[in-house]
Amino acid sequence: MTADSRPILWVDADACPKSLKEIIYRASFRLQLQVFIVANSYMQVPPGPLVRSIQVNAGADEADNYIVDEVRPQDIVITADIPLAARVVEKGSVAIDHRGDRYTEENVRERLSIRDFMKDVRDSGIVTSGPPPFGPKDVERFANSLNMLLAKIKP
Repeated sequence: MTADSRPILWVDADACPKSLKEIIYRASFRLQLQVFIVANSYMQVPPGPLVRSIQVNAGADEADNYIVDEVRPQDIVITADIPLAARVVEKGSVAIDHRGDRYTEENVRERLSIRDFMKDVRDSGIVTSGPPPFGPKDVERFANSLNMLLAKIKP
């Protein structure tokens, strides 16, 4: 596998929990993979050549657009943003959420529909509960999912 064909880990970082970033950094160092942390604000990253912070202009979709413009089919995107995940999957790349669930062509459309429906419900004035709290089991599921994706990569 050439360096150019090795996956890059893209992190939609504005809402990514610190505990997940630490897992991503450890995986990067272990496998010598490039990580791009993309956000609207400055993000501190570990020193060294593997992890790079990319600060984009302020704006709702600036980080998303940057990731979609740069992502390659062999890359992995970590995001809780369903519209971004849909665009990434459409490009043929892999996307996983903060709980370790992989987005697919089938489930991302369903998730978009549910997201849009819930937005309509909230816009009509109905109070909804939102997602369950993010906890240690979610961190564990994310780590396991990322490790399974990365297990196919030769160091």
